[in-house]
Amino acid sequence: MEKNYSLPADHDLFPEGVQRCSLMKFMGWLGFVGIFALWGLYAAFRVLSNGLGETAMDDYFGFGLWITFDLAVIALGAGAFFTGLLRYILNIDPLKNIINLTVIVGFICYSGAMLILVLDIGQPIRAWFGYWHANVHSMLTEVIFCITCYCIVLIIEYIPLIFEQKQLNRIPLLRHIAHNLHVMMPLFAGIGAFLSTFHQGSLGGMYGVLFARPYVYREGFFVWPWTFFLFVISAVASGPVFTVLIATIMEKFGGKKLVSWEIKSLMGKIAGAMLFVYLIFKFADTYAWINNVLPAAGLTFDQNFYSTIYGQWLLWTELGLCGVIPCIILLTPSLRNTPSLFYTAAVLDCIGITINRYVFTVQALAMPVMPFDSWETYNPNWAEWGACALILAYGAIVLSLSYRYLPVFPQERKLNATKA
Repeated sequence: MEKNYSLPADHDLFPEGVQRCSLMKFMGWLGFVGIFALWGLYAAFRVLSNGLGETAMDDYFGFGLWITFDLAVIALGAGAFFTGLLRYILNIDPLKNIINLTVIVGFICYSGAMLILVLDIGQPIRAWFGYWHANVHSMLTEVIFCITCYCIVLIIEYIPLIFEQKQLNRIPLLRHIAHNLHVMMPLFAGIGAFLSTFHQGSLGGMYGVLFARPYVYREGFFVWPWTFFLFVISAVASGPVFTVLIATIMEKFGGKKLVSWEIKSLMGKIAGAMLFVYLIFKFADTYAWINNVLPAAGLTFDQNFYSTIYGQWLLWTELGLCGVIPCIILLTPSLRNTPSLFYTAAVLDCIGITINRYVFTVQALAMPVMPFDSWETYNPNWAEWGACALILAYGAIVLSLSYRYLPVFPQERKLNATKA
């Protein structure tokens, strides 16, 4: 039997033909998320007021939790550019039912990453130096320009969805802008794929050229170290299933079906195929690293690991538990179409990419590089966790407002009408 809903005070703002919770319940949810946002804002205030000395970073660990978080969300947000490429350039039509969510998730990930960088650069008042006084010999210069331009592209892709809000769409000018931007979306999808590919790759390439850090240093293909390509492929191997996980979490909170299982399975299949490609290159890279890079640096495999915090378990967890196992599940139809196994594989996939970014960011700095050095340990403090909580709260707020007021999910009415 269909449920009886009382109309919330703001029901005129909802997408056509859908139901949402009461305004009071929604405001309660925003208040709960706001607690974490306030904690993060206080942490940001302390860091901006007192400098990076407020954090646990030091001369050994100029990169820490923030950069790990930054690289992880940028990788997981790759579902935006990759799904856009598949939908608008390769014309995989079923993806139209999840493309709006990928844009929102990508926008949150990239804008959130840039907000974290405002704190991490130490002197935000000089943030413009990277654009005006660009170091043309640094891969990070390419990252700065590409991530900024791609964030602008995501804003442009997000605007038509905002203008399709029921009340805004009644304004002729905004309706025409939304329509024309939709027509131009293949162009922006292509630009986004180009920009995101190069900044994902340059983030990996930055580590690969550090010849004084044998843990991350790699030989290369022409001017690019192998890590350039590994970062790109690993991002597109995790981004699609991360978007599916976000959609599923929203379904659990909202109590409604938002995306059909067929679309989720398709996204999982795409991620599994890319994960398979990534693992081939990653295992080859690991073999070459053990047998070529490390001997050339006068090191053995065991010397690259220390205690539990930097132990070998991280490598085998990334490659095996969070690599091979989810790849098998996502590529095997009978396993992929078992929801519990599918979601487990998606979570493991995302964890594996996060571990990869962690060891490249932190473990590479912890390892001694001179005979008189010793292993150093790093433990992020409350200010660093608070800043990350701020970005998570920011993402939850944007997703919540978008779900409540924007037509994000084209299948929602049909799926829930069938359910009723």
